Amino acid sequence: MTAISVFAAPSGAAGSVFASADVCREAGLNLPEGVRRPLFEDDLWDLAEVVGLPISLALQHRRFNFALIHDRRWRLVAKELIMALLAPGHEAVASLPRAYRATHHVSTCHGRLAELIRFAKWLTGHGVTSLQDLSSDDCDAYLAHRRYQRDQDDVMVGERGSGTRRLAALIVTDLLNYRELFTADRVPADLRPWGGATPSAIAEDTSGNGQNKTPPANNEVLQPMLAAALHLVNIIGPQVVVLAGQVRAADQEWSARSEGLKSPSRVPLAEITEVLAGYERAGRPLPEMQDRHVQDRIKAGWSANDPLAPIALSVLIRQAGFRQFHTAWLPHLRAPVEATLKVVGSARPFGWDTAVVDRADDQGAVPWTLPLHKEQASALAYIVRTACILVLAATTGMRASELMELKVGCRRPPEQYAPGLVRYRLASKLIKGQPLGGTHDEWVVIDAAYQAVALAEQLHNDPSEGAHLFGRFHFGSRYQGFRQWVNNPAGQRLGLSPIPEDRLNMRMLRRRLAIELAYRPGGLLAAKIHLRHVSTATTEGYASRPGGAQAELLAEVSDHEQERNLALVLEEFRNYQAGILPAGPGARDLTEFFAHVDAELAPDAAQAVGAPRVQASDRDVLNLLTKRARTLHLGAANYCWFVDPARALCLKLAGTPHADKPLAGMCDSARCPQATHHPCHRPVWADHTDRTKTFLGGLGATRKTERTRLQIEYDRSARVLAEIDAATTTRK
Repeated sequence: MTAISVFAAPSGAAGSVFASADVCREAGLNLPEGVRRPLFEDDLWDLAEVVGLPISLALQHRRFNFALIHDRRWRLVAKELIMALLAPGHEAVASLPRAYRATHHVSTCHGRLAELIRFAKWLTGHGVTSLQDLSSDDCDAYLAHRRYQRDQDDVMVGERGSGTRRLAALIVTDLLNYRELFTADRVPADLRPWGGATPSAIAEDTSGNGQNKTPPANNEVLQPMLAAALHLVNIIGPQVVVLAGQVRAADQEWSARSEGLKSPSRVPLAEITEVLAGYERAGRPLPEMQDRHVQDRIKAGWSANDPLAPIALSVLIRQAGFRQFHTAWLPHLRAPVEATLKVVGSARPFGWDTAVVDRADDQGAVPWTLPLHKEQASALAYIVRTACILVLAATTGMRASELMELKVGCRRPPEQYAPGLVRYRLASKLIKGQPLGGTHDEWVVIDAAYQAVALAEQLHNDPSEGAHLFGRFHFGSRYQGFRQWVNNPAGQRLGLSPIPEDRLNMRMLRRRLAIELAYRPGGLLAAKIHLRHVSTATTEGYASRPGGAQAELLAEVSDHEQERNLALVLEEFRNYQAGILPAGPGARDLTEFFAHVDAELAPDAAQAVGAPRVQASDRDVLNLLTKRARTLHLGAANYCWFVDPARALCLKLAGTPHADKPLAGMCDSARCPQATHHPCHRPVWADHTDRTKTFLGGLGATRKTERTRLQIEYDRSARVLAEIDAATTTRK
């Protein structure tokens, strides 16, 4: 069959290599028994029930609607392309020289289809009726169209990211790479858009060629956000659990959906009188309706001054066992209801009798909530669940897909290794970069994250084992609602600090946590492992194969450490200028170095008489500090300035005087001439001093050797503390 006859044939799928194919079977996707299996000829491939798809994948991204492509030839091209991406092992696909060899994820394929739908619509709008007529100029024009974002009046309002441009280029290159597979229409064989450049180069995508483009969460946003979230989880959360239980009980007992309610044929005066007596005995106010329902009553003819206008009479009727309140009963019920109203008053039905809690700003104590309607109580539970998500995202670094895979019962039993030393774990799944279904994994978390999960389980509507804890959520909308609640009167009444309007997303929180972990001694590798940036296979490769990934990691470690060290040296230099001096055996050398730098930066140091005074910038200071920053190594309780290996006490003790790095595990900073102590180290020494003192006090009279050893430790710690305090106040 010639190419001409192929394109002249009907546009149905009969001639396709995938004709009558079972989509899921060809793609290796499993479906539960009884679910309809999509066929290649279907214009809608419904993959919603495929086993193993992550919960983070939205339902609309599991359905492939090819009917949105109106040209039936291009619709067949789209089906063949998506089928090839899902089933690269098919014999007709495997023989193509430029076809992908790895199976594409369902979400990736849906994104390709969405872009192909846009491309087909654009081609139609620009008069292109066949892929055979596609030219390089058309490709350039479409890329320019996708590069810029336009409003409804076709006015350019911004530029899209490189990811959008790359996807636009990918569609064109896919149509070229798979052209031999298509039966209804094909791009020209000699088409070479963008000179044959790769989609990444076409899109000017530089990701992976430098620093992460995602900015870390701003501390001015992170601090009040996390403080508010922790306050809600730890202080307000337990109260909301009780409130949520009251709402559920109300739904079961006296909502319109409650079972066992009767339809009376008479005025239920006796039953209502009994309900009202219960309110009086409990001292509970009568329930009020929402304002909009009160306004509906007034529009229906009730007087705005009627004391019963805001009372939820339907609630009282249902509590009496009847389904519906009839306005005709009002004259008979008015007297007893008004009498009870005078005794107990009225209020919103939930949260009217609440506990008092301390404000977050330590400015006294307030009831933890004001009275609420049912919808407001449910919204408050939603806000607290959002606080749980924020605590987890900020303190664990878990991706959104990993948080969505958390299930009720994901908390592993705490592992206690020593008094006060407990390890908490959460079980979830790795989704990114993993096979379909994800990979089960566990995260070591702090107590705050562990308690946030426990609270979320208590607030779950159906806390059965294995139910998804949060389900699919949109972080942006949830965070926006959380911020508005904190900044509004409800949050301000609790003393919560307002959260600035700056942008925040989960990637920014993850980046901030990565930086906080990486800028600690040996922390970069720990951050990579904790955030699942390092796989087991890669780690094994580090131990046995030089170069490659190992060299890249070591270079990244070095870059991060140098940035951190330079910032620390600059901070200590500023402390020196402010009169806060270092302590320890190496303090004199460091102080002399800072004095030398200070002299170099003096306004008249290198200026002619009468020349204008120039204030040194931070860049000038950093240039002078860079060399010393390269010698800095961080210890748990000191800074090590590894200037001269011959003077390093740890190398002398180990018998390795020519090593190029200090041995932190053998550090004795109280005696090493290259070690210094700074105010940031004081808490470590103070804690060690207190613990040693406690142990000394607990020793019996017969344990003289142990007492002598601990006494020496205590004296050393006390001396280091005194030196830090003395150095801090030397020049103040």
